[in-house]
Amino acid sequence: MNQPLAYIHPEAKIARNVVIEPFTTIHKNVTIDEGTWIGPNVTIFEGARIGKNCKIYPGASISGNPQDLKYAGEETETYIGDNTVIRECVTISRGTTDRMKTIIGKNVLIMAYVHVAHDCIIGDNCILVNAVQVAGHVVVDNFAIIGGASAIHQFVKVGAHAMVSGGSLVRKDVPPYTKAAREPLSYCGINSVGLRRRGFSSEKITEIQEIYRYIFLKGLNNSKSLELVELELRPSKERDEIINFMRNSDRGIMKGYGY
Repeated sequence: MNQPLAYIHPEAKIARNVVIEPFTTIHKNVTIDEGTWIGPNVTIFEGARIGKNCKIYPGASISGNPQDLKYAGEETETYIGDNTVIRECVTISRGTTDRMKTIIGKNVLIMAYVHVAHDCIIGDNCILVNAVQVAGHVVVDNFAIIGGASAIHQFVKVGAHAMVSGGSLVRKDVPPYTKAAREPLSYCGINSVGLRRRGFSSEKITEIQEIYRYIFLKGLNNSKSLELVELELRPSKERDEIINFMRNSDRGIMKGYGY
């Protein structure tokens, strides 16, 4: 159902059962899938690819030009996964030549006043709380939660199931399953509450805690701690995920507890 006071470019592809409220503008080269609701005063620019059953609230700006001086008008895209909720005044920039797209996963909640810059990848089931600011080229893996008013430096990676405290300055990578807080950002244990809510067993949570004891609590550098983890702890999906994340970190890993 499209309101007569909304502007929809004739080349936009709008599926059935999409609701577009008054005073919204939808540009050409946009696709919106079934069941999505677009609130009033939303602007959806070229290159937006919006999935099923999404909700986009007033004042949001989707797929705007990147705030990157190197951007030269190339055709790039923004992907919004199914069942994602984008609250008031969120801004999401489309990609540049780095990745050619910005990706927001499925079942994501992006609260009011969040900015997600160009070429970011936000995984499935993530939550970005009010006023989070995400610089370009950032990767946030599945089920991560970023606390309100946090700022994430460009090229940073936040691992799956991680929890970043509100008001954090995230300059370094945050490994999966951890809690991050303080200034400078530091390890504060594993996200045990979140893991229990997502069905992780007590044995698995204990295993992850033991891995991070080696990494953050034994006073070793990262290379030595990872060697010991591989040597002394049994292989598992989670162990190998943590090792690979840390070894592939470009910006370096956040500080350990008490450092």
